[in-house]
Amino acid sequence: MAERVGFIGLGIMGRPMALNLLRAGWNLAVYARRPESMEPLAAAGAATCDSPADVARHADILFTMVADTADVEQVILGPGGVIEGASPGAVLVDMSTISPAVTRTIAARLRARGLAMLDAPVSGGEAGAIAGTLSIMVGGEAAVFERVRPLFAALGRNIVHVGGSGAGQVCKSCNQIVVGATIVGVAEAILLARASGVDPARVREALLGGFAASRILEVHGQRMIDSDFAPGFKARLHQKDMRIVGESALELGLALPSAATIAQYLNALVGQGLGEEDSAAIYKVLEAMSGSRSAHGGLVPAESPC
Repeated sequence: MAERVGFIGLGIMGRPMALNLLRAGWNLAVYARRPESMEPLAAAGAATCDSPADVARHADILFTMVADTADVEQVILGPGGVIEGASPGAVLVDMSTISPAVTRTIAARLRARGLAMLDAPVSGGEAGAIAGTLSIMVGGEAAVFERVRPLFAALGRNIVHVGGSGAGQVCKSCNQIVVGATIVGVAEAILLARASGVDPARVREALLGGFAASRILEVHGQRMIDSDFAPGFKARLHQKDMRIVGESALELGLALPSAATIAQYLNALVGQGLGEEDSAAIYKVLEAMSGSRSAHGGLVPAESPC
C-alpha cells in the first residue's frame, strides 16, 4: 500500500470511516477542528496534523467529510487549506454532500494546480459508516476512480462511478429525494395504523413482505414505532441536502414538488428545535399536524373546536 492517505473531518460519519481505512492497513494522517475528535484515530495509529494543508503534505489521496458547501470550500481552498499543501498528482476525494455546481468549480481550481478531484458522497448513515457498508456514488475521471477504488472498498459495498465531476453530488441529491419521500410515506402509514387502532408493528411486518418493503420501512418504521429518534442521520443535515436539491431545481428550471414538500417537513422539524434528531422524526411533524401527540407514540384525538 504505497499510497499515503489523509482524512479531514472526523464527525459522526468521518470518524468511523477513517477508522475503517486504518483497519484496512492504510497509512493515515488526520485533521479535525476539535483536537479531541482526533484522539480515537491517534490511539488507533493515525498521525495527527495541525491544518488541512498539513494533512495534504502527508497524503497522496486525501478524503474530506465535512458538513456543508462552505465548509468544503474553506477546507480545500481557504487559508491553510488543502490546495496550499497538496503536491501535483495528488487526489482529493470529497465525501461530503454539497452543491454539484460548487463541486465542479473546486475541481477546476484543483485541476489547474495539477490535482485531481472525485466527489463521492455516501448513503447509509452512521451504521453504514461503522460497518463499512456505505453506498458510495462517485463523480470524476474514470482513471482517478480506479486509483481510489481500493480505498473505497474499505468504506462501502455499493461503489458506483456515476459520471464526470459533480455527478456523484447529483446522484446524492436524487438519493435524498427518494429517502425523504419514503420517510414521509412510512410516517403517514404508521400514523394511519395508529389512528385506526391497528398495531403499527404488525402493519410494518406485513408491509415488509410485500412490494412496499424498503430499508426505510425496516429501519425508520421501527424508529417511529419505538419513538426512538437518536440520530443516524441528523434532520438538520437532511434539511441542508434538500436545500441543495432546491437550488439545483432552480438552476435547471425543474418542478420537483415532492422535494419541496420534504424540505418543508424538515424545515418544520428543525424549527421545532429537533434538528439534532434523526430525520425519521418527520413523524412528529405529521403527528402535530394531525392535532395530537402522545407520550407513548400513539395518537390522542384532537379536541373539537366546538
